[in-house]
Amino acid sequence: MSESELYRQQLSELGLCGGDVVMVHSSMKAMQTKRTPEEIIGDIEAVIGEEGTLLMPALTYENVTSENPVFDSGETEPCVGLMAKTFWRMPNVLRSINPTHSVCARGKLAHTLTVGHVMDDVAVGVHSPFMLLPCYKGKILFIGEVLNACTFMHGIEEILKPPYIRPTEDKHYTVNGEKRAYRGGDAFGWGSEFQRIEWILEEPDIRKGKLGEAKAYLIDSRALLAAALFKMRADPYAFVTDISPWI
Repeated sequence: MSESELYRQQLSELGLCGGDVVMVHSSMKAMQTKRTPEEIIGDIEAVIGEEGTLLMPALTYENVTSENPVFDSGETEPCVGLMAKTFWRMPNVLRSINPTHSVCARGKLAHTLTVGHVMDDVAVGVHSPFMLLPCYKGKILFIGEVLNACTFMHGIEEILKPPYIRPTEDKHYTVNGEKRAYRGGDAFGWGSEFQRIEWILEEPDIRKGKLGEAKAYLIDSRALLAAALFKMRADPYAFVTDISPWI
């Protein structure tokens, strides 16, 4: 069996299927492979097929800042990993418009999932590709121990507005040449512990396996939305650690 065949088999065993909408958070290092990001992307797209849609975060919070408040969807490079940076540059990939939390997508629903993000005045709002995932039975694939990078959870925080999100002044950016204001909100002093989502889900809503040598998780976004809302309504601090004494 070739490496490509192995990876596609592993993805299928995780529960990825033809026609799936899937958001991927990845660590190439964790896979311990000499294969290229393009080859891994090809494996994922081969499994979801022409009816599927592949999405990856194209976050720019490190290079679009108050000191450099300029975002250009065609020029501003993502800061979140080799696979995401590679995907952004590939043919027929669309990118949502948000200065710090854009998303790239390719496939049948790429336009549908990315076009509305520009309407949000927050990073992960109701029109973002992240929060549209449950509407399309979307899945979230984590390659490596990267559950803590679950940006979807920031959308849950936006819905519930837990007490550790402190109001701040609006932030102003130039987005594709247009000056725009985004609502402030600061979690300074609290550390995200989004890897705890593993504790609130059971199979088949979370499937665990491997991709290459990396641990892999496939999560049903609808189940995560329901479970995280339930958990955080009972305990608003369920997915954070207070680190303020050490700051």
